[in-house]
Amino acid sequence: MTALLELRDKIKEIYARNEVLIKPLIKFLIAFVVLVSVNSELGYMSKINNIAIVLIASLMCSFLPSGCIILFASLFSVLHMYAVSVEVALFGLVIYLLMFLLFFRFSPKDSLVVVLTPLLAFLKIPYVMPIAMGLLGTPASAVSVGCGVIIYFLMAGVKSSVPAIRAMNAEDITSKLRLIVDSLLQNKAMVVMVIAFAITVIVVYLVRRMSIDYSWTIAMVTGAILDLLILLVGDLIYDTNLSVLSAILGSIVALLIAKVIEFFRFCVDHSRTERVQFEDDEYYYYVKAVPKMTVAAPTKTVKRINTKRGGDEYYGRSSGGSRNAQTARNAGSARRSVTISEDDYEDYEDYDEDEELF
Repeated sequence: MTALLELRDKIKEIYARNEVLIKPLIKFLIAFVVLVSVNSELGYMSKINNIAIVLIASLMCSFLPSGCIILFASLFSVLHMYAVSVEVALFGLVIYLLMFLLFFRFSPKDSLVVVLTPLLAFLKIPYVMPIAMGLLGTPASAVSVGCGVIIYFLMAGVKSSVPAIRAMNAEDITSKLRLIVDSLLQNKAMVVMVIAFAITVIVVYLVRRMSIDYSWTIAMVTGAILDLLILLVGDLIYDTNLSVLSAILGSIVALLIAKVIEFFRFCVDHSRTERVQFEDDEYYYYVKAVPKMTVAAPTKTVKRINTKRGGDEYYGRSSGGSRNAQTARNAGSARRSVTISEDDYEDYEDYDEDEELF
């Protein structure tokens, strides 16, 4: 455990020292992966389905605020929808505008959550986000997670509707709109997942805020089980075609990632918990103090070498004058090396060269 704590502190130190470089790099990688995922999932407009365009857009996102990643991802998806049909692009644009108004109203700081949720859904592990945001966010984070789920099902619905839309005539505007609207609004799997993730975020947040030992671990396990149960019940009621094995494996992965988050954000030693009671003129206070797990900095030692040798001439000045020369050389050698701790270094005073030792 000590080695892991030292590694954690080293990672935090490196990040704090190089934050100016690391943050743009992280935003660049997230933007690149998100835009590549949008192109691979839709990819109907060949002009933007180009690695050079993706690199340029990702580079721009690295120096702009995090919300610009949402803007570029939405722009890419709307352009791909426009390549399919103008009606599909207009519907997608309206959905994005409504979600962004809702998102900026409740959880404007969770901009990365909106793009990471559909990305993890493409990777078949969307169950990570509700648990992670319950640990790191607030109940309002349920809005951003829900918006991410809607974006995933919107792109999936467009992809599944493309063959039917292209088979229609250009004049069948109403039929195209009805098809794409029904693919989203009548999607029972999306409704069940939005409800399950919202409840999971709120429950995980409430449990991890409780004053109990191992609250974060209890919160993440409770959230994973509750999320899985709601999804299974929704599958039984609405026949959402949920893959039970995929949901179980995804929940296990979510728990592992949640433990990593806990290690970096809330690593405490419950065996040394203290409870303190005190009062002032108006209140009694009952305080529970749980110490963080830290590694003490290693104590450094400083070795000082005295290069002046105390030979025969030095001790020849003593009053006796008949001291053994070999004894004097041994005494001088013993004086040349002194090992002290770093804390005592300021109090250290060397011997006076004129002081009589005998």
